Amino acid sequence: MQISDADGGKPLQFVKVISWTLLVIILSFSLLLSLFISKYAEQTLLEKQEAFALLLAENVSHQLFSRFVIPTVVKFGHIQLRNDDQYKAMDKVIRSTIHSFHVSTLRIYDAKGTVIYSMEKDEIGKPGNAIYKVTETWESKDFSAEILARVSKIAALFMVDLKPGSMTLRAYNPLRAERSLTNIDRNPIMGILEFEQDITNDYLSMLNFERLVIAFSLVTSLVLFFLVLTVLRRAERLSNKQLKEKEKLIFELQQQEKLAGMGRMVAGVAHEIRNPLGIICSSSELILKRAKKEGSSSTRILEALHEEAKRLSRTVTEFLDYARPKKPSMLPVKVDSILEQVSIFMEPECEKLGVTIERKYCDDMSAKGDKDLLYRAFYNLVANALQAMNGDGELSINAARGHGRLHVILLDTGPGFSPEHLDQVRDPFFTTKDSGTGLGLALVSTIFESHGIEMHLSNGENGGARIDVIFPA
Repeated sequence: MQISDADGGKPLQFVKVISWTLLVIILSFSLLLSLFISKYAEQTLLEKQEAFALLLAENVSHQLFSRFVIPTVVKFGHIQLRNDDQYKAMDKVIRSTIHSFHVSTLRIYDAKGTVIYSMEKDEIGKPGNAIYKVTETWESKDFSAEILARVSKIAALFMVDLKPGSMTLRAYNPLRAERSLTNIDRNPIMGILEFEQDITNDYLSMLNFERLVIAFSLVTSLVLFFLVLTVLRRAERLSNKQLKEKEKLIFELQQQEKLAGMGRMVAGVAHEIRNPLGIICSSSELILKRAKKEGSSSTRILEALHEEAKRLSRTVTEFLDYARPKKPSMLPVKVDSILEQVSIFMEPECEKLGVTIERKYCDDMSAKGDKDLLYRAFYNLVANALQAMNGDGELSINAARGHGRLHVILLDTGPGFSPEHLDQVRDPFFTTKDSGTGLGLALVSTIFESHGIEMHLSNGENGGARIDVIFPA
């Protein structure tokens, strides 16, 4: 499993899968809903246009019969559209009836499918192109209509405007006599009416509605997706934070168990060494004093022996202090006094190495803690800085107070912490020096932790090691 940092790194793999799955589901559902609404709107448009076309066809039939058929039969005795007067009279009736209804073509067929009237006079007497529909309408005696699209619906969605005639409605309807002139059939069929009506404007209105529905669905889907994604990312960050805290606690527990076992072993070994070592130190000191009085040639060897015994005694003391840390007595202390005491004690060593200590404190340096333990902690930090510089250099100790917390910064001009070892320098017995126990920073860290003090190790902007010591409020 891939885990991101608490502030937001790479998302967990399952969050990616859920996010994209949700996006696909939401978009699919929205598009299906949009298509359903669009199809319903298109069907409604077709039904409305068919109803209008039926009314128009019935009106044409009524007007032809009342204004043309009866007067013509009375006047001429029969109907013959090849007669210019009859054609003009019929044409006038039809054009006045279909005026403003966007009818582009209109034809009337006989039972055989021959055109007996057309808005284009030269088509009269010729066989039409819709014999099948004419025959079907004559037999069924019912109205029928269909939409003729000269532009595909997908292409129309991406077109700002449609040319007139892009969408037309072609309708067929039987022309009936309102009363029989022969008294044989009450409503005889006089012919089949065919007309094409331009419905581009109405279709464009419906198309705009479809665009609005699709756009609204997409926007709603995206908003919903990003809301869900935000919630998932929030849950992911919380989960990652909890995982990191859990890992940190497990690591600390393992370290504590490891160090506890190591501490018990060290305490046992150091306790067994301390008593005979104390005898060796005191005896070597007496012999050294006696040798100095007598001017013995072994004085230098005895001095080396005494110094090594003292160094070994300090090492054993460090082992015991680490193995059995002292519980701090939390009393009011002045941190500036402790730092001054450390600086004064280290002055001879600083003069020897050519190191200057620059101090800059704030007005309020009060805190609570164990004076002796804090002295040991800061002493170790300063001693480590002098050892790291190992020559001319500068150690600055700055202190400031903010948000009720005292912040002490120690910055030296040495080589600084090695980046690959920065996470290990607090570990006990880890050292990059040729000599040393590797317990210095481990002891300092233990002391500060017992006080609730934070210690951050880093490198300064211009090089050198930087240690931030932050006291609790």
